[in-house]
Amino acid sequence: MRNNILLLMCLILSISIIAQTNSSPYETDLWQDGAWITTGVGLNVAGVLLIQNKDELSEADIKNLNKDDIWGIDRWAAGKSSEKADKNSYIPFYTSFALPLLFLVGEDERNNFGQISVMFVETMATTGALFTLTAGAVQRSRPLVYDESLPMGERRDSDAQRSFFAGHTAATAAATFFTAKVFQDFNPDSPALPYIWTGAAVIPAFVGYLRLEGGKHFLTDNLVGLGIGAACGILIPEIHKKENKNVTLYPTAQFNINGTGINSKGIGIAYSF
Repeated sequence: MRNNILLLMCLILSISIIAQTNSSPYETDLWQDGAWITTGVGLNVAGVLLIQNKDELSEADIKNLNKDDIWGIDRWAAGKSSEKADKNSYIPFYTSFALPLLFLVGEDERNNFGQISVMFVETMATTGALFTLTAGAVQRSRPLVYDESLPMGERRDSDAQRSFFAGHTAATAAATFFTAKVFQDFNPDSPALPYIWTGAAVIPAFVGYLRLEGGKHFLTDNLVGLGIGAACGILIPEIHKKENKNVTLYPTAQFNINGTGINSKGIGIAYSF
């Protein structure tokens, strides 16, 4: 099954690269982009395993929680828990993933849609890897854990112990800023650019607001998530530009010798002379 998936990925990459036209400001490579996507997916799997293995809090841990121990910038959000806001956050979250389909409207973008799709997968895989690895390694209770009206089981649950950083906000920002960046590179003189970039920032900010009101993340969780998502959305198309083909960006992680954990993670940047 895994071999079939790899073969399918290689076929998609090959078609996208063969279909590249001179109207594209980008350049992709079968082996480099294939390795990038494979590494990103692998790190996502590792991050998910870390998240699944997180311990839940004990009742004693819950009783010892103190809002005064939270940074002042985040303290006001402790105790928020709106199920409605949580559910509503998924609407702009999922909608943002469909934004690259708008490139099917423009002729140049449509002719290079396979290439754009490869970069979008890389963007989301990189963002996802950074999120899952961090969420799995960092222990931080969500704001809802401080809501004493919630059932103890919900407050203790291991899923409630991965507030940092905001994955929904990061993924939404990655999608919206990727869309804005690619649109600008194909249409550098478009008068719509200010509105597109404004939308790229507003949509993930709105998702972050809903996640905060839903008790899922603190303000700093959302700010970091938005920043990481925006960086991935902008940098990954940028390094694929033809004039920047000597620059390589990739997700990285260092594992313990015995393979039981991850020491560090981040984005690696390499420049070939």
